[in-house]
This record gives sequence, C-alpha cells and structure tokens, in this order.
Amino acid sequence: MSTPQETMQAGFDERGFFRRLSAFDWLWALAFLAGTIYASMEFAPWMDRYEQGILYLSWATLVAVGWMWKPARLFSIVVTLVTLFALARYPDLAAGQSDFFLNYLLSSQAAIMWMCALFLAATPVYFAGLLLRSEFLNKLGTALTWLASGAGFVGLLVRWWESYLIAPDVGRIPVTNLYEVFVLFAFTTALIYLYYEHRYRTRAMGGFVGLIICASIGFLLWYHFAQGAHEIEPLIPALQSWWMKIHVPTNFVAYGAFAIAAMIGVAYVIQARNPQKWQERGLPSADVMDDLMYKNIALGFAFFTIATILGALWAAEAWGGYWSWDPKETWSLITWLNYAAWLHLRFTKGWRGVPMAWWAIIGLFVVTFTFLGVNIFLSGLHSYGEL
Repeated sequence: MSTPQETMQAGFDERGFFRRLSAFDWLWALAFLAGTIYASMEFAPWMDRYEQGILYLSWATLVAVGWMWKPARLFSIVVTLVTLFALARYPDLAAGQSDFFLNYLLSSQAAIMWMCALFLAATPVYFAGLLLRSEFLNKLGTALTWLASGAGFVGLLVRWWESYLIAPDVGRIPVTNLYEVFVLFAFTTALIYLYYEHRYRTRAMGGFVGLIICASIGFLLWYHFAQGAHEIEPLIPALQSWWMKIHVPTNFVAYGAFAIAAMIGVAYVIQARNPQKWQERGLPSADVMDDLMYKNIALGFAFFTIATILGALWAAEAWGGYWSWDPKETWSLITWLNYAAWLHLRFTKGWRGVPMAWWAIIGLFVVTFTFLGVNIFLSGLHSYGEL
C-alpha cells in the first residue's frame, strides 16, 4: 500500500522549480500578464490603487497555481475565453433575453443554473464509479465537476459585468450577498477538491465532497426561486469597501477546505467499519485520507487566519475598532480555536484516526453556524447578510 508521500511523489521531477517550467508555462504567464495590463488600463476609471494591486496580485496567484497545477492553466484559459465571448455579446442588459448564447448558456443566471445541474449530476456519477469500480464513471464525474466549476466561475464573472450594465454605481464584485457567495463556495470547494484529486491520483472521494457541494446547491436553488436572490441589487454602504474584495474570497477558500476535510472525515468513518471492503472498491487507505484531512484543515486554517486579520483591518476602518465581540467575530474566533486545537493535537500528540475524523465533521457544523447561522439567529454589526 502506497504512503501519502509515495502517492504524491510518483514521477516527481527533482529539477528546480523554475527549471521544470516549459516555454508554454512562460507564454501562458505572459499572456495573462498582457490581459491583466489591458484590464487595468481599460477599467482604470472604476479602480483605485488598491484594486489595481488586487488585480495584479490575482494575476500572480493565478500564475503560481497554474505552474504548480497544470490542469488549472487550461481551465483558466477556457474560463477567460468563454467569459470574453459572453461579454462581447452583451452590449446592454436586454441582450441577455434576446441573444441565444446569453439566454441559454452564458448569462450569469444561465451559467449558474448549468453549474447547479452539472454538480448535481457529478455527485451520483462519482458514487456510481466508486460502487461499480468503473474508471469511466470516475473520469466522467471529474469532467462534470470541471465543467460545473467553469460554469460557476463564468457565471460570477458575467454577473460582475451585468451589474455595471444596470448602472455604473450599481456595479460591484459579485461576492456581496449569500446568493453570490454560495456560488463562490460551490466552485471554490470543487476546485480545491480537484487539485487534491489530481495530486493524490484518486477520484474515490468525489462523491463525498460532492454531497456538501450539492447541499449548498440546494440552498442556492431555494434562495433563487423562493427569495428572488438572483436579482442584482445596489450595494449597501457597509460593503462598499475594497477590503471586501479580498476578505470574502479568502474566507471561502477556508470554508471550502474545511468542508472537504469534513467529507473526507465521513469517508474515513465509513471505511473504518470495514476497511478491506472499501479499499477494494477504491477508497484510499486510512493514512491517505488522514493526510488529506490534515492538509485541508491546514490550508483552511491558514486562509481563515488571513481572512480574520483582513476582517479586523476592515472593521477598524469601518467601525473604528479591530474587534468588538460581535456575534460573527465571536463565532469566527470559536472556529479558529477549534481548528487550532485540531492541528495542535495532531502535531504535538500525534492524534489520528476516527476521533479526529469526527472532530473534522463536527468542525463543519461550527463553520456552518459561523457562516450562516449567525446571520439567521443572531443580530449584530454583520446582520446585513440575513435571509
């Protein structure tokens, strides 16, 4: 049985990082740099120096991810080209109803609905691949997940453009309400999972991770049809800050990683009841799943720490203080301490196994209450996100 390190290092190239980069890697990075420079000049009237900095930081992050994870290059190219095609067909908001491609495929709502359908299809396909031990179904599940992630990403980017088509003062980055961040959560979680699927060379966890994505899709669809949350509304004053553009996406990388760790914990607990049966069906070994839980919690903890610091800086600018023991802040601290304790006990005591898997699962409920429950049940400075 391969160890987690052997699984990841199969075919490892011992050359230095930059020496492993191909001409295509550099051309890809330069092409996106050219696009970034064009965007910074084209949209300069709507961007201050902080937003210009975020734009170039986003380019550097994208290039770094693409260099380390080759499939991300093709994904980013396709998302960019499809988005540009959609924007070119969008001279005004009315085109979303009259243009075939926009109406059925590429308007923000069409793309987001395709995302929902593809994620809902990918999860049972992944489970069928696991239970039937079908490599074809496993690959199909991966393909559907890539397509769903791309559709969600395109949907948010086009929604960004649509907000400016409504009116320049309405235009804003689409991460400002529960509807938009649930879309962000769905494809961010999927992309983090796809990275680890590629890294560990196993598709057996796709169905388990798909369950939490499908749960978010269920909420998203209810929120869309029952609450009309897909309508683009002017941004409230409390959210008119460039801090939001980095605080919210950073938080949702953390939430996605924590969610993946929890669902791997579910698979771990199931496999622990009959290890031989589930490993024969293709589930990774307990060591591999433990390593995946650890890496996702470590990733989530790092991003959640950064997001909390960014939130404190935003609070100091908006409300005059870094910390006010608002319910959202208090529960964010509880979440941080929960995962800090998980990592501490794994590092110092070497705790592993079923108890840590259950802890990861319970941690997801803490995260869910911090993200959603506080907005519903408690009031405070962050109450602008209630249902």
